[in-house]
Amino acid sequence: MSTPEQAYEPELTGLLVVDPYNDFLSEGGKLYERSRSTLEGRDVVEHMRQVLAAARGAGTQVFIAPHHRWRESDPYSHWKTIPPVQASAAEGRIFADGTWGGSFHPDFQPRPGEVVAHEHWMSSGFANTDLDLQLKKHGVRKVVLIGMRANTCIESTVRFAAELGYEVTVVKDAIGSFGFPEMDASLRFNMPSYARAIVPTDEIVAGLSA
Repeated sequence: MSTPEQAYEPELTGLLVVDPYNDFLSEGGKLYERSRSTLEGRDVVEHMRQVLAAARGAGTQVFIAPHHRWRESDPYSHWKTIPPVQASAAEGRIFADGTWGGSFHPDFQPRPGEVVAHEHWMSSGFANTDLDLQLKKHGVRKVVLIGMRANTCIESTVRFAAELGYEVTVVKDAIGSFGFPEMDASLRFNMPSYARAIVPTDEIVAGLSA
């Protein structure tokens, strides 16, 4: 799904790198084995590198939308409700603060001037964070998404971005998930209702560099 007239003006476009943690993207990470088939099958990390390099080369503002890092001080035991995805992350101490797994993959470390938004507690990069504010303060109207995980944080962030009025592009081979069925369901049936374009890496690289 793409449109020939799609444009990615640097002054209007932001690249959102969602959850680029070692636990997701690096061999030995707590969630890597569950993601391996999609990460390796679509060469996701390399495609993420290419998109990030193209954005930086074009002067496109880069934003990182990180998931909440597990901490000993988390108030989960006092919460009255907790959804399964959040309970699982808490039980597994996913993205534990101060650990290798809870650090950004070395290829996706922010550079000076790039924005790291507040951590999102569950899936949407916008819910209970400053991401929308940061995008607006930088004049962004169009967002390009790469990262993890297709049917949770990527899809939730895509939907929320569309609700807020952003024009959304998803780079379909620069996102991963816990298997092809859940990723394909998001790309085929869910995200096309919210993303204006769903494109491969070579197309977005060309678009950002135009």
